[in-house]
Amino acid sequence: MNPYRLYALITGGAALLAWGTAHWVRLHRKTPEQIERARRLRLSQRGRICDGTVIDVNEVPSNGSATAQFLVYQYEVGGVEYEASQDITHLRQFVDVHSCKLGLPTSVRYDPHNPGNSIVIAEEWTGLR
Repeated sequence: MNPYRLYALITGGAALLAWGTAHWVRLHRKTPEQIERARRLRLSQRGRICDGTVIDVNEVPSNGSATAQFLVYQYEVGGVEYEASQDITHLRQFVDVHSCKLGLPTSVRYDPHNPGNSIVIAEEWTGLR
């Protein structure tokens, strides 16, 4: 067999393999909603719990008629105060936003390796009292 023909076959096969891999990765890429759901699930299962306070609940218009809802809260870990917000738009069935008042005590689940990564509510857990 001619070595040039062998090189062409190897190069073509490698290009086809690279294209197939890129296509498979593109088709199986997680959406931002799936990534956020996985983060909430991980924190609700493995996160540590501390006390926090709800500061505010914001409704922000997005995508025409829909509104995004954010829960703003603060908590303290190791002497450091954190202020965070969580998008609770997809968790409306688990929380009544209008009952969340300023100063409402809450439990916060956070990642012990990254205390800034935290949640107040997830599908399987809620810290609202």
